[in-house]
Amino acid sequence: MSAPTRHGIWRGLTLGERLMLGLLGCVPLALFFHFTHRPVAAFALACLGVVPLAGYMGKATEMLAHRAGSGVGGFLNATFGNAAELIIALVALHSGNITLVKASVTGSIIGNILFVLGAAVVAGGWGHKRQSFNLTAASVSSSMMLLSVIALALPALFHTFIPPDRLPHIENDMSLAIALVLLALYGLSLLFNLRTHKHLYCESETHAGEGLWSLRLSVGILSAATGGVGILAEILVRGLEPTLASFGFTETFVGVVIIAIIGNAAEHSTAVRMAVKDRMNLSFTIAMESSKQIALFVAPVLVLAGRLFGPNADGDLMNLDFAPMEVLAVTVSVFMVSSIIHDGETNWMEGALLLGVYLILAAGFYFIP
Repeated sequence: MSAPTRHGIWRGLTLGERLMLGLLGCVPLALFFHFTHRPVAAFALACLGVVPLAGYMGKATEMLAHRAGSGVGGFLNATFGNAAELIIALVALHSGNITLVKASVTGSIIGNILFVLGAAVVAGGWGHKRQSFNLTAASVSSSMMLLSVIALALPALFHTFIPPDRLPHIENDMSLAIALVLLALYGLSLLFNLRTHKHLYCESETHAGEGLWSLRLSVGILSAATGGVGILAEILVRGLEPTLASFGFTETFVGVVIIAIIGNAAEHSTAVRMAVKDRMNLSFTIAMESSKQIALFVAPVLVLAGRLFGPNADGDLMNLDFAPMEVLAVTVSVFMVSSIIHDGETNWMEGALLLGVYLILAAGFYFIP
């Protein structure tokens, strides 16, 4: 039997796979424009280049998870599911851009539970009059997200009660304590998801019978994609100020909307595809668990990393004192999602409501000074 030609292999790829391969071309272009001192073009191409690299990181992690078994595999998926966002945030934090880091955390949280879940519910509901999901699992995830609201709101409230000269010290120490609590609860949530109540999430396990990557290939692709995201993250951070000056964006808008979308693009497509196939349990798991991981794992890790990196040029440390608009956005998002999951069913109109709230919040972040 003759080997397949390159044309035959290309025809065998799905539209999404072709798009991912095409966007990989943005990676060398971003490097070229970066080294030729055209930061705005480099920033735009780096944004596009992150999309396929994040997708390949997720795919490689799924392949490793499949080979490792359900327990270890679930831990790998849960731990590395938002690796691209964490890498970008760490690079920005190392450069001292705390505003961008906090905005990207906010954007990832609301992007997953409003934009990703909303798009999935609309896509699935358009072909199915009613779709159901595991109400217990969704309720647990919703309660965990409510915990993140408390964790973000408490430091913000201290502006009302603490004198300004004592505020930074108290906020930093309190944020460290809250971060440790969140990490402990994240560990307990993994125990809940992967061992004591894993039957609630059984649909989310990957069972790839065909097309399974070898261990060496999975590790190689994961390593290469991780390194690529790190390089592009550096280009993003270096090109941020010229881009802001050219387009009139704010750092907060770029972090909340642009960075969050490119980092979660692969999850967006997967959640939508699963909803179209009437696998709403899996769509909910992708969206809710990803937001939970950002709030309970990524944000606390960034607080700890901020202690390691030290204060930025303005003398500020990474903490959980988010801007009022960011706290409001997360709060509204969590309560909006809670309002549509109470009956264990969805329809396309509920998805449209989630998307509407996301667009309203995005507009708010665009116009806020």
